[in-house]
Amino acid sequence: MTITADPAREARIRDLSRAHVMTSWSAQRAIDPLPLAGGEGAYFWDHQGRRFLDFTSQLVNVNIGYQHPRLSAAIAEAAGRLTTVAPAFAEESRAEAAALIAGVAPEGLNKVFFTNGGAEANENALRMARAHTGRHTVLAAYRSYHGATAAAITLTGEPRRWGATPGMPGVVHFWGPHLYRSEFGASTEQEEGERALRHLRHTVEAEGPHQVAAIFLETVVGSNGILVPPPGYLDGVRELCDEYGILLVLDEVMAGFGRTGAWFALDHWGVRPDLITFAKGVNSGYVPLGGVVISDEIAATFDDRPFPGGLTYSGHALATASAVAAITIMREEGIVEHAAEVGRRSLGPAAEALTGVSDLVGDVRGLGVFWVAELVADRQTREPADAATMKAVHAACVARGMWPLVVANRVHLVPPCVISHEDATRGVDILAEALREVAG
Repeated sequence: MTITADPAREARIRDLSRAHVMTSWSAQRAIDPLPLAGGEGAYFWDHQGRRFLDFTSQLVNVNIGYQHPRLSAAIAEAAGRLTTVAPAFAEESRAEAAALIAGVAPEGLNKVFFTNGGAEANENALRMARAHTGRHTVLAAYRSYHGATAAAITLTGEPRRWGATPGMPGVVHFWGPHLYRSEFGASTEQEEGERALRHLRHTVEAEGPHQVAAIFLETVVGSNGILVPPPGYLDGVRELCDEYGILLVLDEVMAGFGRTGAWFALDHWGVRPDLITFAKGVNSGYVPLGGVVISDEIAATFDDRPFPGGLTYSGHALATASAVAAITIMREEGIVEHAAEVGRRSLGPAAEALTGVSDLVGDVRGLGVFWVAELVADRQTREPADAATMKAVHAACVARGMWPLVVANRVHLVPPCVISHEDATRGVDILAEALREVAG
């Protein structure tokens, strides 16, 4: 694609945005969003003609990369055929998308309820869990983000839920495993997993197992630090759920569809949940789409009684057509396998080497194209790096042509799954240069 500068257009977009657009999670006077002009593959550019290597995937959702020609063409073709179909009708792309999504889920999860995004997926998964079990209490981790709708923000454990309190009743939070910032005094991954499971069991017992409908987990925690569960942890949660008749809901909104180098992150551990929530990578965010993959046992609950929920745009025709195209492209072009290889050969090794670059780097972790460098003021105390340091690191990366995703004291390294090995390494090298510059 041709990249040309158009400063007048940029100024107009900035003026209109300041006057009329309310940006999420932001104090409006404190921000000045960059107007984007285009993108291709793992790059986007602005109206000044500056091209950036994207290590954000926007909001960790552009897995297939920008402007994939086959995906864009599929959306255009669907728009020319039939733009929208109410949920009460059947529609070809909706049926095909559901079949394809169920086809990459574990055996025994065969139905899909479509939503407009991840928050609504978790909202409806919670409703399904309560209706199926007849129980009310739901457990979720403190280090979690499940969305910003009423139930999803209550499930969320991190500080973004504070502004929505008091939330929906019946949600209880617990600490999940995170060895670098262990709540359990653990010194090994095995200890962390075992102690986290003991804590979860105690939480379930304190709440009354007969009252607990479900445990919600991000399979790999995303915006709260890319926390890969220690070996045995997910198996232990599954066993605990089975012991007490509790449903296991795995939130794969961010981790699914290639992000970890697997169709679903749960594939790395072979755990079968009762419900899977998804969005983002299912169609790379080209059209808003999310959903819940439902086990046969839960689906049977609604064979003869209505599911108490619905959305005007459940299974929107353009969105499901884009999902069919995206999943087909990912299969035919080996994008999931490529993401796994990038994690093993280039992005992962380069990220892990950052600990030797600067004392600012306290910890590095991840898998696939889902990595994070946690920055600290002091490696011994693990005091998080302050906001000024993180702002400086971000600016230094941008000045060198790489756009990082900075969250709290972390730099998330989450490029599109289609990124080349060369660009993956180059992006981390730019971060290394930025860290050296900021550290002095």
